[in-house]
Amino acid sequence: MRTPARATRLLAEAATLVVAGLVAFPLYWMVVSAIKPPGEIHSAHPTVWTSAPSLDSFTRVLSMNGFGRYVLNSLLVAVVVVVLSLAMSFLAAVALSRFRFRGRTVLVVMILVAQMVPVEALTIPLFFLMRSIGGAAPVIGLNELGSIMLVDLAFSLPLAIWLLRGFVAAVPVELEEAARIDGASRLRFTWQILLPLTAPGLVSVSVLAFIHAWNDFLFAKTFIISKTENQTLPQAILVYFKPEDTDWGAVMASSTLMTIPALVLFVAVQRKLVSGMDGAVKG
Repeated sequence: MRTPARATRLLAEAATLVVAGLVAFPLYWMVVSAIKPPGEIHSAHPTVWTSAPSLDSFTRVLSMNGFGRYVLNSLLVAVVVVVLSLAMSFLAAVALSRFRFRGRTVLVVMILVAQMVPVEALTIPLFFLMRSIGGAAPVIGLNELGSIMLVDLAFSLPLAIWLLRGFVAAVPVELEEAARIDGASRLRFTWQILLPLTAPGLVSVSVLAFIHAWNDFLFAKTFIISKTENQTLPQAILVYFKPEDTDWGAVMASSTLMTIPALVLFVAVQRKLVSGMDGAVKG
């Protein structure tokens, strides 16, 4: 009995390694291409490594005019979206899990439906909406970072609310009743007891919101038209794409630099992230 079980386990581990290798290979190829000299990148016989690593591609990217500002713009958008997503989704999850009101089921269904709408189908209507809003509130109009923040927040909230709703619902109602007996108000219970208990879910939401906002290209390209100082990093990379001579070394180097913040964040919170996803599934 042990031999078949062991063989099955080894087969599963081998399959896991193969899948992990397939997933990691594009990242590996991106990094290797970033350190290759131009001659090797355009070679008709590509190799999986380079005999002469070079940092010229990274130098060109880092010396790009306005590179630091583009990074700060992307960070600003991502941080604002994460903070607002955490606050709004947590309060919405509490309302949907702890309060009984008419239309609650319909609201939950609408949250699910909102996740199914293709982003591309809403891009043009959102463009006209932002152009109209810009007249009354210029800070969130076209060519402003506020427009990207607002739309990224809108697309991050449905999944964030759905995830946190499971965590809030998993906290026993008896715990809240015990807190009330001890004299704690609903507000104090929410912030001092419920909020810490849903910390893994909050971490999951923050990572997903950060990655979504940090990597956003479609809305940044659509809304930031003429104000180049408000461009984000994904949009600024377009300067290396040319009709006849694309600088693939710079493209791969800038993509590698873009991956670092998300990778560092993921590694820093990976344990809470895994437990958060597990809790969301159970909830």
